[in-house]
Amino acid sequence: MEVTLRQITALPTLMHWRAEVIRNVFGTEPSPRLLVADRQYYRAHIADGSHLAFVAECDGEDCGCGAVCFTDELPSPDNPGGRCAYLMNIYVRAPFRNRGIGHSIVARLVEEARARHCGKIYLETTDRGKSLYLSSGFGPMPDMMKYYGQKN
Repeated sequence: MEVTLRQITALPTLMHWRAEVIRNVFGTEPSPRLLVADRQYYRAHIADGSHLAFVAECDGEDCGCGAVCFTDELPSPDNPGGRCAYLMNIYVRAPFRNRGIGHSIVARLVEEARARHCGKIYLETTDRGKSLYLSSGFGPMPDMMKYYGQKN
C-alpha cells in the first residue's frame, strides 16, 4: 500500500473535503453560513500561502485530508521566531483507517511546518485521534484555556 499526498488549491475540492470533515468529525451538517465563511477563508489564505491543504490517496483512491495554517505570534522563550503552525482538518475515511494514512498526513503537515521554521506546531484533537497524535510526537498543552463567555 502506497500513500501519496497532493496539495490541493481548487476551491470545489477544498469545500468538498471541508464539508466531509464537518459531517464526520463534528457530527453535524455544515450550515450555509459556515460554508460561505469557509469559502472566504480559503480564497484569502490559500492565495497568500498561510493555509496549505492536502489530500491523501491510497491505491488510486482519495482517502483522507489534512491542512496546516501558518501564523505569527509574539516571539517568546519557547518560540523565539514566533512562527506557528496549526494542524487541522486531519481526517481519514473509515474504510482506510488503521493503515498508517493518518500518520502520513500528520508527517507531511509537520514537514511543511518545519520547512517554514515554525517553533510551535499544535492541533486540537478528539478522543479518537489522540493516539495518532501522541505516537506522532505531540503531547498535551496543559497551560492552555479557551474562552467560553462570562459566568454570572
